[in-house]
Amino acid sequence: MATIRAVDIKGGTGPVSALFINSETPKPVPTGSQALVKVKAFGLNRMDLLQREGRYPVPPQAPKTLGVEFSGTIESFGSEPERGFNVGDEVFGLAYGGAYAEYIAVSTHMLVHKPKELSWEEAAGIPETWITATQALYVVGGFVPGKSVLWHAGASSVSIAGIQLAKADNASAIYVTASSREKIEFCKSLGATEGFSYKDGDWAQELLKYTDGKGVDFIIDFVGANYFNQNLDVAARDGHIVNLGLMGGAVVKGDVDIGRFLFKRIRYEGSTLRSRDEEYQGRLRDTLVEHALPRFVDGTFKVVIDKVFKWEDIQEAHELLESSKTMGKLICTID
Repeated sequence: MATIRAVDIKGGTGPVSALFINSETPKPVPTGSQALVKVKAFGLNRMDLLQREGRYPVPPQAPKTLGVEFSGTIESFGSEPERGFNVGDEVFGLAYGGAYAEYIAVSTHMLVHKPKELSWEEAAGIPETWITATQALYVVGGFVPGKSVLWHAGASSVSIAGIQLAKADNASAIYVTASSREKIEFCKSLGATEGFSYKDGDWAQELLKYTDGKGVDFIIDFVGANYFNQNLDVAARDGHIVNLGLMGGAVVKGDVDIGRFLFKRIRYEGSTLRSRDEEYQGRLRDTLVEHALPRFVDGTFKVVIDKVFKWEDIQEAHELLESSKTMGKLICTID
């Protein structure tokens, strides 16, 4: 059996120190609509930290190897690949798992041809973050030009993408929350109107004051319980809150006035990406290609990369991601 090198976890789950490169990993074999891609670079995401610790519900079709986004070249195909791809094509894409490796078997329905204008590192930083932002803002959120948007965790990769998407589609205002003024100014450089620090007071009251009490039309939230009440406070009439994560917990403590749902006609909706079926993810890929790819090519959209690591330094990369000090993507490259 052919083997490859892949990032593995001693004991199956564990801390950063449990990560290592296993040279005895079975080489994946593409089947059906899959392609075998030789990986050049892969992106890190917060879900990787949770999966490493055994606290993430991994889809049943996912391999045990971490990683959902990558760039590389096609080496071979399964029996029924999507038309338009050939051996040797430079691509990037989204997978259910397995990207922290020299090779990955992935559906061709989730591959995108890499434009020459993008580096391997930039291409590897697009799939998970930009597809998640596209899904949250348009498919789930139903955003239309002329409305305002609030992106929580403003300096996170998804919100960095979302700020640019909202700006390109003429949002009336783009707000963010972040931990520091430095991160807020960084978000404003990308197109955010204003930001509010959750460490310097009540961000919700500051936002309401800034908007003269009107609030925000669309809220994209990764925090969950800790922001539940404040999101209801700042949601505008007919506002839509899209919840994508539970960084602040899943259980809301204390009394909650649900009258705000009624009187402000608020819609609160949760969504996921990784657990979605291939057909749904494929439609999101098509939306990304049609809506965003030309803007990457002409430079309107930027893939903001905080730091690039050699994949041998995967422990250091995970430590930096855990620190929550990043502003942009962390990428690992494979020589």
